[in-house]
Amino acid sequence: MKVWKFLSKFLVNTVALIIIGPVFLVPFTFIILTAAKTGAEAALFEFSWPSKFQLIENIREVLTFGNNRMFLALWNSTILTVFSVILLVILSALVAYVMQRRLDRVSSVSSMIMLAGLIIPPAVVPTIFLLQWLGIYKTLFSLIMIEVALQMPFAILVFRAFMASISREIDEAAIIDGASPLQIFFSVILPLLRPAIVTIIVITAVAVYNDFTLPLYFLPGSENVTVQLTLYSFISQFSSQWHLLFADVVVITIPPLIMFMFFQRQIVSGLTAGAIKG
Repeated sequence: MKVWKFLSKFLVNTVALIIIGPVFLVPFTFIILTAAKTGAEAALFEFSWPSKFQLIENIREVLTFGNNRMFLALWNSTILTVFSVILLVILSALVAYVMQRRLDRVSSVSSMIMLAGLIIPPAVVPTIFLLQWLGIYKTLFSLIMIEVALQMPFAILVFRAFMASISREIDEAAIIDGASPLQIFFSVILPLLRPAIVTIIVITAVAVYNDFTLPLYFLPGSENVTVQLTLYSFISQFSSQWHLLFADVVVITIPPLIMFMFFQRQIVSGLTAGAIKG
C-alpha cells in the first residue's frame, strides 16, 4: 500500500513537472540566449544558439554603462527594499496582533479598511501632490513609505492567519508574570511568528525590488534610478540594444532568484501554517 502511494505521488509530481517546467524554463532560456548574442542577432528575436556566446561581455557592459549606473541602481534598490521590509514586518505584525486579539467593532472596521487596501488601486496624482506639500517628493524615504503602505494589507492578512494559531493563554501567562503589552509582543509573540516573517520578507522584498511603476512615478531623476528603471537605458525611439536589455534582465533577476532558492520551504510553511493550525 505504501509503495503504491509513493509511486502514485511520484508519477503525479513527474507529470506536473513535465507540464509546468517548460512554462518557466523556455522563457528563461530565451532570455539567457538573447543576452549572450550580439546586437544584430538579438534584434532578430530568434530562439537559437548565438554564433558567439558573449554573455559575460554583455553583462560587463551593462554594469559599466553610464558611469557604473547599474551599481547606483543596485544600491538604491537595496536601500529601498531593506528599509521597506523592516518597517513592513514590524508595523504589520503589530497591527495584526492587535486586530487578532481585539475582536470588537473597531477591529472589524479596520479589517474592512485593510481589505479595501487590497482592492483599491493607489492614487498617483494626489499622492504626488501630498509628497510635494510635505517636501519629500523624489526621495527614497517617500517611496519607502509608499511601498510599506501598499504592501501592508497583504502582510497583515498573513500575520493574522498565522497569529490565530497562537493560543491566548500565552498572552495571559506573560501578563501574570508582569510583562507589558510591548514586552508580550516583542519577547513572546514575535519569535513565534518566524515562519510568517520569513514569508513576508521574501515575498515583499521581491515585490519591492521588482517594482517598476512606483519608482517611475515617485522617484524620477537619474540619481534616484532603481534596477528596474535601468531597462530604459537600452531602449530608445529609434534603436534598441536588445542584447544589453536582456543582459540587464539577467542581472536584475539574480538577487530574487537566490532568495527564492534559499527560502522556498519557509515561504510555503509560512503561507500554510495559519490555515493548517487555525
